[in-house]
Parts: sequence; structure tokens; C-alpha cells
Amino acid sequence: MHVTRDMIDECDVLIVGSGAAGLSTAVTAAFHGLKVVVAEKEPLIGGTSAWSGGWLWIPRNPLARRAGIVEDPESPREYLASELKNRIGDERIETFLENGPEMVDFFERNTAVEFIAGNAIPDFHATPGHARGGRSVSAAPYDGRKLGPWMEKLKPPLDVVSLAGMGIAGGADMAHFFKATRSLPSAFHVASRLARHFRDRLVHGRGMHLVNGNALVARLLRSALDLDVTILVSAPVVRLEERNGAVSGAILRQDGIERRITARRGVVLAAGGFPHDRRRIAAMFDHAPDGSGHYSAAPETNSGDGLALGEAAGGTVADDLVNAGAWAPVSLVPRKDGTAGRFPHLVERAKPGFIAVDSRGRRFVNEADSYHDFISALLEVTPAGTPPVAWLICDRRAQRRYGLGWSKPFPFPLGPYLRNGYLTEGRTPAELARKCGIDPDGLSATVEKFNRDAAKGEDPEFGRGRSPYNRVQGDGEHKPNASLAPLENGPFYAVRILPGSLGTFAGLRTDARARVLSAKGEPISGLFAVGNDMSSIFGGNYPSGGITLGPAMTFGYIAGRTLAGQPVSGPLQQKGTADETL
Repeated sequence: MHVTRDMIDECDVLIVGSGAAGLSTAVTAAFHGLKVVVAEKEPLIGGTSAWSGGWLWIPRNPLARRAGIVEDPESPREYLASELKNRIGDERIETFLENGPEMVDFFERNTAVEFIAGNAIPDFHATPGHARGGRSVSAAPYDGRKLGPWMEKLKPPLDVVSLAGMGIAGGADMAHFFKATRSLPSAFHVASRLARHFRDRLVHGRGMHLVNGNALVARLLRSALDLDVTILVSAPVVRLEERNGAVSGAILRQDGIERRITARRGVVLAAGGFPHDRRRIAAMFDHAPDGSGHYSAAPETNSGDGLALGEAAGGTVADDLVNAGAWAPVSLVPRKDGTAGRFPHLVERAKPGFIAVDSRGRRFVNEADSYHDFISALLEVTPAGTPPVAWLICDRRAQRRYGLGWSKPFPFPLGPYLRNGYLTEGRTPAELARKCGIDPDGLSATVEKFNRDAAKGEDPEFGRGRSPYNRVQGDGEHKPNASLAPLENGPFYAVRILPGSLGTFAGLRTDARARVLSAKGEPISGLFAVGNDMSSIFGGNYPSGGITLGPAMTFGYIAGRTLAGQPVSGPLQQKGTADETL
């Protein structure tokens, strides 16, 4: 393993963090001949990326083109203009659109990274320029045995959303799990996946069939190792070093010893933003004025290290975004040690037989809209000074078919979830409401009205099931509306929903080469930021799934090429060569 200390006193590029953004930078820079070191503060590699769905939003990507989806270049620009309004002028957006497809092609041709197409996945909103598919890619499944001894250093999937440690991919894989008790082919698929997983656990100690973000990080890690990138774990960076006005390296701590690493070309901050930095949360999240009351599903070690390092070197954190975080509805999962896991509700809300209500028992959102829109709506309807809380409710048929949060569908028993308090059960909506602290009359009236309309496949109040995104998120086999069914088969179940996030949007201000900018708007020599340490190019808007990892890998690719003195496509070509910008 590339962890011996006598190898790492000097390098060309030092990268802080081992998620998809940092590893993309590392692979690109190393491919172009640079000596690269990646320093990860955790003992495991992958950060939030390893827990993610692994999807990237890359309009006009090569996989879509190979499938015959050839978009007018102006279509994604029109969509972003309708979504971002006056923020469309950020030069990083044009750079992203130009370099994203090139990034995908680079990794496909030169590394162990392989992608699968998401050509049926629509954008979140049906605004001008939106696409019904062709803008998404994800990592292809990966055999973890190809990592050799490094497999034990890969962060496993998030436990509360996996099945005994087994990740389940979106699309056909997940559909088979939902239909396992109703379809012979699906039952065979699920049985095969489970058999392989438990065989791998017996032989290797964990599953080896990697999917989603776990597969993406594994493929990037394999690519980095193949290019002799040095990977350090349990090695937090404690401060950056400067020489002659430029960032020249860093001091990191490993095994209680501080060590200096000189980085001849520069340092790249890719430490995952600040989802667990209570001080910064208090300053930027209106719903968490004391830093508590927000429940991120990102790793707890993502505590704002990169932002603090960048600020100490003269960088500034953007404070003018529409939203400082990538919101997601979260429920708290009780653990045996008294702590609570955070379950992100990304899937079941859109299925038939579910509604979400506030404490008055009233619906407040189209439940099938994006996770970000769901929490945005909850925050909007919550009175000032009141903690934002909602309840996701379903009937027995829906829970047994799709599951409800952490509580898994049939054939898994419901008893454990009821006994530990995760689920609340009621024979009627009114009884359920009383147990949850919801207004019983309000919930009963809401369910009665919802059921009348849902039986006809209609939702006059919020239009659920009308948009392409709603329909894809629903159950395509359910008619007449893939996302709507009455709640009428008791008992009824509820789980408490709190405001959470998948990560943060507010990061260091950068230019289109991912160089960190000073308070005067000038690049800080030798300092770059990518991923969630870079302020969102979309200004805190959330136009589609994959808008975190898509720019993360694209600007990792751009930063790697810039550090290696390689040209960068698009408007940057008009601003001098890469060598001139170092």
C-alpha cells in the first residue's frame, strides 16, 4: 500500500479529502504525470460520495449520445436559466456544461471508471428546457475484489439505507426488490443478490458487489492506485503552508505526529463541506439558529475542515446562496448505543399510498417532488420560532409493499420498528394522529379528501403525479396515477420527518478553474477547491438529481488539468493557457 512515510514529504499536488471530487482531481493530475497525495481524515475512504446514489448530472454526455439522445446545446442552458434566474451568468456554469461530457469521456477511456446511463431520469422540474432523460449517468457496479487489500479501506454503504450492508441500486435493481413478493423473475433476482452478498460477507467480511456511490468511489480509488497516487488515511490536515504568497503545502497529523508535505503545484480542498459544523450551520441555516435541529445524512466527520483551511489562507465562503444546503427529509433511527442514525427519505414518498402532513394534519407539499423541494416547502409553512416537523404517513398495504423509511417492506416484520419507537401505528387516522401529536380532526379530514381524489388518480391541491419526475419516482404499474392511491387499509403508520441534508451548497468562492478566490476576487496562488468545498455553481438551487457529483467530478477534472498545465475546454480557452494560471 502507498502509505509509507518516506514517500510523501514532497509531491506536486496535495488533495484534502477522498470523495469523488478529490479522487477525480487526483486521477486527472496523476494521469498527466504529476505526483499526487490524497490525505483523508477518516480511517475509511470515500466520504459522502461513498454513501450517495452515485448519480451525476451531465447534460449531453457520451452515453446519451450513444443511445441516440442528441440535445441542442442550448436546451440545458435554457433549463438552467429558468431554474437559476440571474445566477445563470456565473462563468463556472458554462465551463461545467462544456467540460462535463469531456470529463465522462476521459474517465471512460483512461481509467477503471465505467458509467451506466440514466436516460430515463427526468429533471426535477418541468420548466423551459427541461429534459425527460439523457442528462444522468452513474457508476457501473464494481467487483470490490479488484481493490485487493484496499477494499477494507473503502467506506461501506450507509447502514440505515442498506440491507444488511448490501447496497441496492436505483432503477431495475430497486424495482425488483419492490416486486420480489409479486413477481417470479424479481424474486429470483433478489434471491441471487442476497445469496451473493451473504456469501461475500462470509468469505470477505462484507459485500463485494458494489453499486451506487460505493462503486463510484471504488472505481476512482482503483484508478488512483493504478496511477501511483499516494493515499493516506487517518491523516487530517491541520493547516496550510504558504511560501512567497502562494499555498505551498500543508501540515497533517498522523498517529499523533505532525508532518509537513510540500506541494509544488498546489493544494486542493475536497473535504466535503460543512454538514456537521454547528457554528456555520447556526450562521447559515435559518431553521437551526443555534446549530441544532438540523440532521444531515452526510458523515459526521464532514465538519467544515476545508472551508476553515481556505478561509485561513485568505479565501471567502459564499453567503448569498438561495439555499446553503441540499435539503432532504430525514427520520431518526434509534441505535442500541443510544445514538440516532439519519435515514434520508428519497424514494418512498412518491409511491402510491403515502402522504406527508404537518402538526395540523394538513398536507403542505407534493410528496413526489424532489427531496430538496419537500424540505423547502416544510420550512416555508413552519411558523417562525417553531421547530419544523412533518409526518410521513401510509396505510398497511403501502408499508408492506414499499416500506416506510427505515422500516422495510414484507417479508420483514414490523414489530422491531414499533417497539423501538421508530414507527407509530394507529387503527384509524385519528388514533394515529393522537399518538403522534397531530390534530386528529385535521388528519382525518385530510385523509378523507385525499382518498376521494386519489381514487380517481387526481391531486387537485398539489398536482402529484403530473410531472415526468413524479411519474418516474412513483410505481409505473399502478394506475391511473403512478404516484397516487387512497390510504384505506388500516392499520396506518407514521414516521416523524425532520429537516436534514445530503450535503451543503455554501462553500469557498472559486473561479472557473476551481481556484479559490480572495476577498478581492483574485485567485489565491496554489489553492483550489472542488466538491462541496467549492460554492455551488447553481447558487443553492437544486435543478436535478446529480447536481452535486456532476460538478464535483467535472471541476476535479478541470483542477487536475489546470495543475498539470493542460488546456481546459470552453470559455477558459480565451483566458490564457493553464500554465499561465498557476
